[in-house]
Amino acid sequence: MIVELAILSVRPGQSGAFERAMAEATPLIAATPGFLGMEARPCLEAADRYLLLVRWRAVEDHEVGFRGSDRYTRWKALLHHFYDPFPTVGHYGAPVVEALEPGA
Repeated sequence: MIVELAILSVRPGQSGAFERAMAEATPLIAATPGFLGMEARPCLEAADRYLLLVRWRAVEDHEVGFRGSDRYTRWKALLHHFYDPFPTVGHYGAPVVEALEPGA
């Protein structure tokens, strides 16, 4: 499994509309083979900033499977106009260190 990470900077005052659009867009990405899960979290220190984490089986599932699909065209139309600046996306492998709460 790999994790896609992006910091999403949403245009000021557009968070509500962005969250509604993200809810509408989520089934588009979730329908992609190799998709394992996703979460978008609002930043507690900076309004209009979000952390996007998407879990994929492999990078190709994201880069080829999703981005090469018609669903990605709709995803872009729903979401890309909210970003300023446009986010940088990275893909990350297995943890080199991991700690969990004792007893968890």
